Amino acid sequence: MRIPFASAALVAALSTPAYAAEGGLLTPSGGLMFWTLLIFGILVFILGKYAFGPLTEAVEAREKALRDAIAAAQKDRADAERVLAEHKAQLDAARGEAQKIIADGRAVAESMRTDHLAETKKLQDEMLARAKRDIENEKTAAIADLRRAAIDLAISGASKVIGKNLDDATNRKLVNDFLATVGKS
Repeated sequence: MRIPFASAALVAALSTPAYAAEGGLLTPSGGLMFWTLLIFGILVFILGKYAFGPLTEAVEAREKALRDAIAAAQKDRADAERVLAEHKAQLDAARGEAQKIIADGRAVAESMRTDHLAETKKLQDEMLARAKRDIENEKTAAIADLRRAAIDLAISGASKVIGKNLDDATNRKLVNDFLATVGKS
């Protein structure tokens, strides 16, 4: 930073006497042109040696840093897109699995409902069969009670008609045999 100020001061010091001596800035003068070119050449040499190199290096370093940052950003973006795609795939897989679980749950529920209906139907049929058996048993018992009552009445009526009471066991056997023949026909 000190060198550019020094060269600018040198140019100002050397050009001031030439400017004052000649009488005007627009008037062509060989000495003024020589000193101006010489100072310009020295200035270009000094700037080239001390200023342009570091400035160029700084600009190149900045460009390299920007290129590196852009490359890193592109890499990060590609990584982010890859991770996003993976997450979307995982999300889709999770949704598919959730749909499968829901469908399985519905199938299990439907199966359980069908099983319960079948079990209820089976219990209903068993209860109906048991009720029919009970009714049949009650009917048979009622018929048997009715036969006994009929036998007792028949024996009682017959004993009054005959006038004497026959052996009770023999009477029952005769009436049962008669009712058995009547029941078959």
